[in-house]
Amino acid sequence: MILPIVAYGHPILRSKCIDIDSSYKDLDKLINDMWDTMYSSDGVGLAAPQIGKSLRLFIVDANPLSDNEEFDEKLKMAMINPKRSEEHTSELQSRPHI
Repeated sequence: MILPIVAYGHPILRSKCIDIDSSYKDLDKLINDMWDTMYSSDGVGLAAPQIGKSLRLFIVDANPLSDNEEFDEKLKMAMINPKRSEEHTSELQSRPHI
């Protein structure tokens, strides 16, 4: 099912997201709906807040950007409760426009 995507400026995009676990109701359906929504918008990534859910969940499929079939299966994933490492945090802080 294709879900509505919230517009830039919506308060949920600035709110703190909550952690979820595998017992989250209809998690598989939500992730599948997110894939449908992302592909229907020709996207390569989608975060739960973009569909109005304040959850620590995002999906990414960078296969359309890849020229190397060897890595294709590693470029599509759903991330639940992702954590930043200090190494990557400092990289992001050095690029404030991201």
